[in-house]
Amino acid sequence: MLCKIAGVCLLFAITTSAQVVVPAPPPPTPVEEPRPDFTDFVSALKQQAIAAGVTEATTNAALDGLQPLEIVVERDRSQPEVVLSTESYVQRRLTRDFVRTAAAKLKEQRDTLEPIAKKYGVPSNVLVAIWGMESNFGRFTGTRPTIQALATLAWEGRRRTLFTTELINALQILDKGYIELDQMKGSWAGAMGQTQFMPSSYLAHAQDFDGDGRRDIWNTLPDVFASIANYMVAYGWKEDELWGREVKVPPGGSTRLAASVGFRQTGCRAERELTTAIPLAKWQSMGVRTTAGKALPKVDRDASLLRAGSKSYLVYRNYDALLGYNCAHSYALAVGLLSDRLD
Repeated sequence: MLCKIAGVCLLFAITTSAQVVVPAPPPPTPVEEPRPDFTDFVSALKQQAIAAGVTEATTNAALDGLQPLEIVVERDRSQPEVVLSTESYVQRRLTRDFVRTAAAKLKEQRDTLEPIAKKYGVPSNVLVAIWGMESNFGRFTGTRPTIQALATLAWEGRRRTLFTTELINALQILDKGYIELDQMKGSWAGAMGQTQFMPSSYLAHAQDFDGDGRRDIWNTLPDVFASIANYMVAYGWKEDELWGREVKVPPGGSTRLAASVGFRQTGCRAERELTTAIPLAKWQSMGVRTTAGKALPKVDRDASLLRAGSKSYLVYRNYDALLGYNCAHSYALAVGLLSDRLD
């Protein structure tokens, strides 16, 4: 999966179209700081954590005797880059077996999902789609000790400030008793649990839906689903809207149409690959239709055009919320299409 913090990891370089009108600038190359002695570095981390309010007992328990994980350094420095178009990625990801599993999980967890969907306004099918994309329905959550992985990445030096902050956040999670140290595991980059939250996202969005005093995104499904839902609401999910729809564009293609409307100028790379949002009525007047060739819905709603290979989509604010979870069209489009198949 792609991590939610820019620059942490990238497993797939995604292209949204064979033709690129406004190429996004490449991400800045991380500036590598010299590696200090690891023991000295951990001693300094202890002082930072205690200054941030983490108890000395928690700090010592988590950091005493810690050694760097060289496999984490190797993963960070040699991330595979597989170039896939968004359309190809979605086809490869949403296999028949994957969709069948998602449908079975939706049915199996219906009683757990329904009260959460009602409280947060995020439909059950969307929650299951995100859960499936993030951790394959809880099967793959990562096996790396989070504290050790984050300390290693902070020490490595390429993103020291970022990972030091995430490490202190992880220590705060331990200090609050939300998870035990030996159970705090995740990806090599520090993404945790079935939601694949970074520690900062956990502190901001994780929920204790079952009321046991812990926000358990590792083992407790009510907390997992509620945490996903709360995250989506924080990023603008609207209960009364769809994420978007596939559309037909007029002769000349989506590239020309997008260029005539113009692209967004702010946000992550994927957001800047979307056109400016304009009313559906305006898209209708420009010749855009449903895949069945019918008129677009007559609702007062703005939409952006997304070009994904041979297909085109009009996407709404809820698509932006999906990009807030993981800013890649491959991810957001796969979640949206999977949720539609489960609806």
